[in-house]
Amino acid sequence: MKKLQLPGGKKTKTGYSTAADVLEKLAPDHKLVADILEYRQLAKLKSTYADGLQAVIGKDGRIHSTFNQTITATGRISSTDPNLQNIPVRMELGRLIRKAFVPKPGCVFLDADYSQIELRGLAHMSGDENLIEAYREAEDIHRMTASKVFHVPLEEVTPLQRRNAKAVNFGIVYGISSFGLGQDLGISRKEAEAYIQQYFETYPGIHEFLNRCVEDAKEKGYSVTMFGRRRPMPELKSSNFMQRSFGERVAMNAPIQGTAADIIKIAMIRVAKRLKEEQLKTRLLLQVHDELLLEVPEDELEKGRTDPGRGDDRGSTSGCQTRDRYAHRKQLVRGEIAHSYQERKDTKE
Repeated sequence: MKKLQLPGGKKTKTGYSTAADVLEKLAPDHKLVADILEYRQLAKLKSTYADGLQAVIGKDGRIHSTFNQTITATGRISSTDPNLQNIPVRMELGRLIRKAFVPKPGCVFLDADYSQIELRGLAHMSGDENLIEAYREAEDIHRMTASKVFHVPLEEVTPLQRRNAKAVNFGIVYGISSFGLGQDLGISRKEAEAYIQQYFETYPGIHEFLNRCVEDAKEKGYSVTMFGRRRPMPELKSSNFMQRSFGERVAMNAPIQGTAADIIKIAMIRVAKRLKEEQLKTRLLLQVHDELLLEVPEDELEKGRTDPGRGDDRGSTSGCQTRDRYAHRKQLVRGEIAHSYQERKDTKE
């Protein structure tokens, strides 16, 4: 920092911080900083995936992960030894690593995922009529939100406005602060605060719901998902302000993210049940939060294309039929066929 006379950021005991968030701000103006970031990414890809995955290949030539149901506080299933839920997708070189994951001969991958399940859950649990109506009317929820928040006609929403609305949409689910949103969007804290204020004015039911989540958690000492699973919230009684603030953000998010975690688990149970009932050779290989990856023999592909967990045809979970009043099922669950994990497009909206 001193030698190149770079603007210093946070200071540590040994000097200026070289954390990724600090260097990313300097990278556009300093090639060396950009090179350091690239080197770090390549080193991680090599150690974690190129070298790391080779060490865990089983005798059958396949990699077998361990899936844990009770480790995460959110209720999500986690993957360890190795973690197959975190295979890189954003970097081009990282995406090539996915090319190594292929189905066995005569099979293809079927990837099915829920579209914006947490936002839909927020709409359902808050009962906010504006957000529900947005899902009824619009295929692009972020563009609709931008139109409402920035008071511009839908067809005149700019890419920047949509990007900002998307950040607010997903940020609200995680109890994001004006400081955090400002950092994400590269805008001032005051501007970010105005975005959040405009969002809550557009969707007042969400504001009331999130406040209610915090108050309920303070009163009971825990949050509850739509399916009744509890998450203890000891942080809300902490004498430390930062801990209490963290607890409030968690109290806002836990019922939503926890409900999404419950929904995908219910879907997995229904998928497994149906595969067994129909005596199919299709196998459930991987769960990545809101998506399921199945290995499907080509002669079973047509059966696999239909919702494999439909059960009584009311949806993949007991909550989906209530959401159908504002979100068509074809929007809720999406599926893709692929011959390698790399081919599975990153279509998250």
